[in-house]
Amino acid sequence: MDADGVYVGKAAPDAAADRGWLLGHFKPGDDLRHSDEVEIKWGVHPAGERRVRWTDGEKRTALLVLISGRFRLEFPGRDVVLCEQGDYVVWGRGVDHSWCAEQESIVLTVRWPSVPGYRVPDASGA
Repeated sequence: MDADGVYVGKAAPDAAADRGWLLGHFKPGDDLRHSDEVEIKWGVHPAGERRVRWTDGEKRTALLVLISGRFRLEFPGRDVVLCEQGDYVVWGRGVDHSWCAEQESIVLTVRWPSVPGYRVPDASGA
């Protein structure tokens, strides 16, 4: 942590260090980016990338904002396509989802609360 209580970063390189996540419970306790209240992710997704599997028993509320590209969120019985910068979608606890980057996309995701131990495996199953 900086001595003055201010952290200045760049989303792309900072996100690369932690699967896209910039802020949440998973950051070290002495890091200003540590939070038990909220998680923030800078997601950079190549065209055609999909979530490995649907969420199951979602315990958080989420907001996803399209920065660039075309990004599809899949919900039970409904798909939402974000295609213009600033398009966003919010979903609540208990609403499972999946996603697909229809074009190379950058999205900002905010989730709350930050739930320890909650992680979907990446493509390798890790």
